[in-house]
Amino acid sequence: MQHWLYNMSIGGHTLTFNLDTIFTMWFAMIVLLIFAIAATRKLSLVPNKLQAFCESIMHFFWSVMGSMNTARQHVPLIASLFLFILFANLMGQLPLRIIHIKSGELASPTNDVNLTAAMAIIVLIYYVTAGIMKKGGKFFLHEFSFTGIVMALVELLEMVTRPLSLAIRLFANIFAGEILVTIALGACAYFAPLPIMLFEILVAFIQATVFMMLTIAYVSSATGEEH
Repeated sequence: MQHWLYNMSIGGHTLTFNLDTIFTMWFAMIVLLIFAIAATRKLSLVPNKLQAFCESIMHFFWSVMGSMNTARQHVPLIASLFLFILFANLMGQLPLRIIHIKSGELASPTNDVNLTAAMAIIVLIYYVTAGIMKKGGKFFLHEFSFTGIVMALVELLEMVTRPLSLAIRLFANIFAGEILVTIALGACAYFAPLPIMLFEILVAFIQATVFMMLTIAYVSSATGEEH
């Protein structure tokens, strides 16, 4: 699929931005911010329906973190990633294609590998920083020996492949699902897309959960005690 490209020259270098991805990404963030402000505006000991719903969501994240023996101080990152990815994935099932833009089309922002790669890099920086703050220099080199150096090199290689797998997995699943929906719309616009769209809703939840669980696993391995 083509994107609505915008080129900008900075310091003699040309930067290309996918404006359709930027617009849908900011739309997802704004919706989540408005939802968060509305949910926390008037907190009370006797919660209303919205507050009770949000408390159940946070209880879910706290339970997941506790079950994986991960410190709950990382809940803000985990919850933000999950909710953003879930809403961004579901945006692909909205009829945004009826909004005509200069080039390309408005769809799920997670069908752009640039966005998924950016989130994966954020996860990488976060858990490496958390690991260094927790373990210091031992995060990279457990012991100064031949075995310790080899293990450090292997872990550095893992640090490169982990964000790559996070980015490609999410991008590929969402992108493939939107292609299937587009093909079904071309074949039979009324009935053929419905089963695929329902399946893609399930995929949206699954992919957000997978990204969240892998992030928790990476943070847990970086900050956990050695045995």
